Amino acid sequence: MTITERFFQIETEWNVVHLPTRPNGFGILIIGDRSDFVDEKSSFWHQHYGRHQLIKELMNEGYTLFHSNLYGNNWGSPRAVTMAKQLYHMIMKKEILNQRIHVLTEGMGGLTALQLMEAMPDKIRSVAMMNPCLDLQAHLEKEKEHKFFYKRLMREISIAYEIEEKKIKTAKLPSMYDITSNQPVRIWQRMNLATYSPKEHSKKYEELRKKSGSPIRLIYHLGDNPYRINQSIIKFYKENEKVL
Repeated sequence: MTITERFFQIETEWNVVHLPTRPNGFGILIIGDRSDFVDEKSSFWHQHYGRHQLIKELMNEGYTLFHSNLYGNNWGSPRAVTMAKQLYHMIMKKEILNQRIHVLTEGMGGLTALQLMEAMPDKIRSVAMMNPCLDLQAHLEKEKEHKFFYKRLMREISIAYEIEEKKIKTAKLPSMYDITSNQPVRIWQRMNLATYSPKEHSKKYEELRKKSGSPIRLIYHLGDNPYRINQSIIKFYKENEKVL
């Protein structure tokens, strides 16, 4: 029987690697949104029909995918970034893959991805983002309009960053404004389901990259054709594999 996935722990965190039948030599790091998890036998991306379809389509193309629990609702915390780097190095030791990987993010995973782009630019080939959060203070400000969600978010950030809630407003939280890296990025922004306002996140990042002279593409959609989105992500990755 062919092993198509392997679950393993790094320190306290569970991780999974998805192994294709015919590897193409390229790896993809998945960084999920706040509901994301990986445990000893499953993950959010296994259980969510749409995300599982995306995993299957990427594996059919030969991609090796790896994915960590990253301390749950991490909001781009330093320890989540460190764990993502550890996972990268472990996968590179164990699998035969090109050292420059693709990244696939959803929601708050964008915060960790931005920091990885900055910290290891020579290891990241391209980044595909779905409905990203790219400025944590801006998201916090927006959530003030919803008291319950605001309190929950404050509590989650306090736990993730290991700081008191009263210190959050002055804390250095991840933001696209601190990022200078210019790796290829493409954003798929769903118009009718926006936890993170496109105006504050996707659109602002598109403007920033345009100003810096390394423009990106922002694609708006209604989520009515997941297959087309998945194929569009695959096409984007392939465009960035011409130089090994």
